[in-house]
Amino acid sequence: MSRYSEQEQIRRDKLSELQKLGITPYPASSFPVDFFADQIETKYGTDKSVVIAGRLMSRRIQGKASFAELMDSTGKIQVYFNRDEICPGQDKKMYNQVYKRLLDIGDIIGIKGTLFTTGVGVKTVMVKSFTLLSKSLRPLPLPKKDADGKIHDSFKDPELRYRQRYVDLIVNPEVKEIFKTRTKITSLIRNFFDQMGYQEVETPILQSIPGGANARPFITHHNALNVPMYLRIANELFLKRLIVGGFEGVYEFAKVFRNEGMDKTHNPEFTGFELYVAYKDYLWMMDTTQELMEYLTNSLFDKTKILIGNQEIDFKAPYRRIPLLGSIEEHTGIDISGMDEQELKKVAADLGVETNEQVGEAKLIDTIFSTFCQKHYQSPTFITDYPKSMSPLTKEHRSNPELTERFELFVAGSEIANAYSELNNPIEQYNRFKDQAILSAKGDDEAMLLDRDFVRSLEYGMPPTSGIGIGIDRLVMLLTDKSSIQEVLFFPQMRPE
Repeated sequence: MSRYSEQEQIRRDKLSELQKLGITPYPASSFPVDFFADQIETKYGTDKSVVIAGRLMSRRIQGKASFAELMDSTGKIQVYFNRDEICPGQDKKMYNQVYKRLLDIGDIIGIKGTLFTTGVGVKTVMVKSFTLLSKSLRPLPLPKKDADGKIHDSFKDPELRYRQRYVDLIVNPEVKEIFKTRTKITSLIRNFFDQMGYQEVETPILQSIPGGANARPFITHHNALNVPMYLRIANELFLKRLIVGGFEGVYEFAKVFRNEGMDKTHNPEFTGFELYVAYKDYLWMMDTTQELMEYLTNSLFDKTKILIGNQEIDFKAPYRRIPLLGSIEEHTGIDISGMDEQELKKVAADLGVETNEQVGEAKLIDTIFSTFCQKHYQSPTFITDYPKSMSPLTKEHRSNPELTERFELFVAGSEIANAYSELNNPIEQYNRFKDQAILSAKGDDEAMLLDRDFVRSLEYGMPPTSGIGIGIDRLVMLLTDKSSIQEVLFFPQMRPE
């Protein structure tokens, strides 16, 4: 039995026939395209000579003529094949055998022709000659309507779409717009901070000590050095080393890896943006973050009010600011300020939150907040002033030594950004790392490890600094109104087939 489906075998047989006719199905030479579909539709009139290329998406063959649709990177354009235009002499093989019989939907072809407008006003390319550039050996899963108007064979199953993103992009062209918007967002962020004079940099992905966040790392091995290495869980500590080294402001778009669960808002590999600026604090960073979000929405949509789900959200500054512990009290009725770990565990149990010996104060507070408070913050809201146990890299609050100068930005119930007044006291930083070591000894595999070189860098002196991390994937989800992180990643992580 053939390992190919009937349609796949038919296409392979056509491939052989094309080769017997002396036609190379995958030619090596380039094909110099000079126009794209969107240009033809909007910029040019009739009788203009054009050279285009793209994928054959449909055709209606009627004897010696055929209307077809070609799709390139910018969209679709109608093309008209006429046997006598393509084959003006006696030999009609190129039309009768190649076009009518041996080409298939999905094949990539190059066309030379001239523009005209049909009687119903459709801009069309009259084909003078065509070249097969790539033979498609699998049929595209294109939707079809039956007699009752029901659609069949649409490529909508999420798992198939994420596994075969290349097919998804072909048959669901609206998906491409998500990723075009993603590129615009990163370009706008880069422009915003370049205009402020800050430097884009690159820091190591392979690290000997995973630091800068509470997360479980991926572990690998460096053969030449014969040491274990980790894929970075954050780039924070290296960026702050650069502030020590004398840069005023540095930022990086970084691939980050965390060996944790997967759901609609988490992927083990994601893109984080981090920025650190000397001589600033978290209050300045809140103001700057508001300006950035307003700039992004104005640049993308020409307005600050956009529809997310069924709710209109306004990104115009200023945004509400509420302390974390105040938020918990507002939504649970319980003031947890000053409580120790055992008292917090009792509160969590009373609220129905699961606890165990490995769960420390920080995780208890974070779980209570994420369970009872986070969903309420639909409009942009800064949650501020986190307890020290939750923020081992953050400067002590200027008016309350139990808290830190930290905020997180929440929009549509999701965390978008996390920022600090950075801890620059090397002695206190060392002690905070030791507190994390206690959590690690208790079994917390997300606790930070002691990075002695980072402490050493602080001992040379780091100026007062503010830093922020923004989850680019979640930001794109927000601004494209998608509820799943897999929708904004070209190739999300999945279990192997």
